[in-house]
Amino acid sequence: MEANFKQDHITDKAERYKTFLRQFAPLIEGETHEISVLANTCAALKEAFGFFWVGFYLAENDELVLGPFQGSVACYRIKKGRGVCGTAWERMQTLVVPDVEQFPGHIACSSLSRSEIVVPLIVQGEVKGVLDIDSDLLNTFDETDKLYLEEVVRILADTIYNNSKPSI
Repeated sequence: MEANFKQDHITDKAERYKTFLRQFAPLIEGETHEISVLANTCAALKEAFGFFWVGFYLAENDELVLGPFQGSVACYRIKKGRGVCGTAWERMQTLVVPDVEQFPGHIACSSLSRSEIVVPLIVQGEVKGVLDIDSDLLNTFDETDKLYLEEVVRILADTIYNNSKPSI
């Protein structure tokens, strides 16, 4: 299914996410191939919000390994507990980092990265991967992003790993 996720006409952040979710659920409905669904999710988020970088890292043994992403540069192996992504994995919680330079152990993928949000993809109490979104602006992400991106990841987990129809 092809969809246009651009939302230049919507200025309210929550409304942009609500519109995104309405378009997103049909995009992945019935899909179970992990890499395809995650890649389409990255592309849709980047198109809808114009984020600097959008990527998924998948948990593999003791490392997060780069999965599908939309951006020019990326880390490709991250240890559990290291940097924003590894810490979100270890804690099993979303991390909103307003200034990546102030995060202990931050792994700089690009000097353009200023703020970041990382949302773990949790299935049956286990982190399967993390959604990592970077901005080239300081203090870009807030509780609204956290709320709606956690919903995106919940829909992904249900669709890919639990084989259920996306619900919003």
